[in-house]
Amino acid sequence: MKNQKNVVVSKEVLVPFILITSLFAMWGFANDITNPMVAAFQTVMEISNAKAALVQFAFYGGYATMAIPAALIIKRYSYKLGIIIGLALYAVGALLFFPAAQYEIFGFFLVSLYILTFGLAFLETTANPYILSMGSPETATRRLNLAQSFNPMGSLLGMTVASQVILPSLQSDKRDAAGNLIFGTLGAAEKAAIRTHDLAEIRDPYVILGFVVIAMLVVIAMAKMPQRGGADHSVHAGDSFKRLIKNVRYREGVIAQVFYVGAQIMCWTFIIHYADNLGIPKSTAQKYNIVAMVIFLSSRFISTALMKYLNSRFMLMLFAFGGILTTSGVILIGGTTGLYLLVATSAFMSLMFPTIYGIALEGIGDDATLGAAGLVMAIVGGALMPPLQGFIIDQGTVGWLPAVNFSFILPFICFVVIALYGYRTWKVHPEKA
Repeated sequence: MKNQKNVVVSKEVLVPFILITSLFAMWGFANDITNPMVAAFQTVMEISNAKAALVQFAFYGGYATMAIPAALIIKRYSYKLGIIIGLALYAVGALLFFPAAQYEIFGFFLVSLYILTFGLAFLETTANPYILSMGSPETATRRLNLAQSFNPMGSLLGMTVASQVILPSLQSDKRDAAGNLIFGTLGAAEKAAIRTHDLAEIRDPYVILGFVVIAMLVVIAMAKMPQRGGADHSVHAGDSFKRLIKNVRYREGVIAQVFYVGAQIMCWTFIIHYADNLGIPKSTAQKYNIVAMVIFLSSRFISTALMKYLNSRFMLMLFAFGGILTTSGVILIGGTTGLYLLVATSAFMSLMFPTIYGIALEGIGDDATLGAAGLVMAIVGGALMPPLQGFIIDQGTVGWLPAVNFSFILPFICFVVIALYGYRTWKVHPEKA
């Protein structure tokens, strides 16, 4: 008989596992249909790269705002309620894209994304520890990596919709024979007509997504989901925070997660800008993002399988070194080779989020819900760092380098921090707290 401690997902929780795992794909779709919108808004709304990157500030800022309230509600009531609230907020935010496009106000789009990610904060705060709890602690990190493997599937779909549906339809991205944008040379009336058309193209996939999310909400509401066995539903947030702050592996894990999410969002958001600097149109550049996501997805499954044989902390350190090498090439080599290295960086990012997550939450018991909130709040790295990278890109050049190349010094620094966390959890404080 197979040792239950080695079973990643048991038959008893297979259906709930599949339902919760589907949520990973749903927020992956939202993440990666949104990343290319930074470049789209920058052109159609005629704003700077730094201001356009406020799309990411609003999107990932919602995580920081709502993660702790989500954790307290989940702690007091149930995982299922947290998921239902999350899906409801997700749907509201997506449907708000309709009035945002009608009014043609950039700030309205930002508010819509902000509310949408209130929902994603609930979903991530709930789904990650829920997956960890669905079986033996010995297989918890592998189980989370398996569930997280479906996140890039949603991401890949989001990227495909962006590259095949939205970006090719944007009239503001039309270029002349020399590869220069035509939009900036048009009169006010022509620009207004194009802006109305393009904002409608951006709006429609989000509105459709809102109705899909509502359907998923109904399915989850009707499904029978496992309860937290023997869990304490009383809220002692102060005591939990004190214990978590004293836990070195958790504390450093939150910091590492801030830098990881920052690196991921910067690499995937500004790949279009990097390609644009080489004269590649947005719709074509987005195809490089799709290749990056395919690599990311493949590497996620491969790294999850390797964790059966290799220490996850060692793998985290090793993959971070890989990211350091590729981003060095992005900065210093540039050109098409630099673009290929930027795409290859996704192979090394693949295992980072769930591995940091699993290591940081290991052995913290009933503090896991609030601990998960801290790790979801760490997604704020995706809000803070892209505007800074956009500001660097707006400089044009930095020394002898194109500013878009130099801007990848930020992901480089992020990978250094992650490598240090991998080393410290592998060698300095590897035992359970």
